[in-house]
Amino acid sequence: MEAKTQIQTPSAASRHKKNLLIVLCLSGTYLIAEVIGGIVTNSLALLADAAHMLTDVVGLLLAFIAIKIGEKKADPSRTFGYYRTEILAAVINAVVLLGISIYVLFEAYKRFQNPPEVQSKSMLIVAGIGLLVNVIGMMILRKDSEGSLNMKGAYFEVLSDMLTSVGVMIAGIIMLTTGWYYADPLISAAIGLLIFPRTWRLLKEAINVLLEGTPNDVDIHQLRKSLEETPGVKNVHDLHVWSLTSSVNAMSAHIIKDTGTSQNQLLKTLTDTTVENFKINHTTFQIEEEGYEENEVHL
Repeated sequence: MEAKTQIQTPSAASRHKKNLLIVLCLSGTYLIAEVIGGIVTNSLALLADAAHMLTDVVGLLLAFIAIKIGEKKADPSRTFGYYRTEILAAVINAVVLLGISIYVLFEAYKRFQNPPEVQSKSMLIVAGIGLLVNVIGMMILRKDSEGSLNMKGAYFEVLSDMLTSVGVMIAGIIMLTTGWYYADPLISAAIGLLIFPRTWRLLKEAINVLLEGTPNDVDIHQLRKSLEETPGVKNVHDLHVWSLTSSVNAMSAHIIKDTGTSQNQLLKTLTDTTVENFKINHTTFQIEEEGYEENEVHL
């Protein structure tokens, strides 16, 4: 006998999409202002930062679109729904951010060889506005990023912008007061190195979901022990736990029951215990009599 809990659970990102939209609007508005500022002041640094901001705005937009797609209900061709689009967005964001980090390091290397003259005053003003916008965006998204890889990717996009703004301001102050234009590539390289490790961790987490690895927030050994200690359970095998998206976990297991145990009551006990004590939203249990032959046992 097989029983499932069919729950259309809203993802963590879906619950916070309004905040993401607010940050997207703020970042998009600043992007337009930065492009205008770069053209008016003839500042290459601002235009380069605007290009960086453009990739981040696209990343935020992608994250928002992924949430909207992920909210679509399950259908015969997508029986688990469209949750995974959020994880795909997180992977794309991570790859883009890694690409930006590598590009920043490459550009820094070239500028070390021939540092260009920069209009420091104008750069400071626009970077200051950008810093304010990004700090507001980080404050809005910080809490949301704790429960969703998609939102974490969006948060890292804003974080990278904030670090860029800080770096541009520091470089601007140094160049304005000392005329030492090597400050621009030096701080740019530091920004690239700061972005890289966090983004790499995000990419690893997202790939783990796509590979249907055990979620980080589920202790599979403790889960197995809990199932095996349930009254009426003789053995547990083919136990699998995976994530549909951040904060939406699923599991399946084959349960060999003791002779004489009520199958319906055992199924209810197993389901209630798993949902209440572990971070699992979708459970599937196959109840078997002792002696039932299996072709393959995975775990």
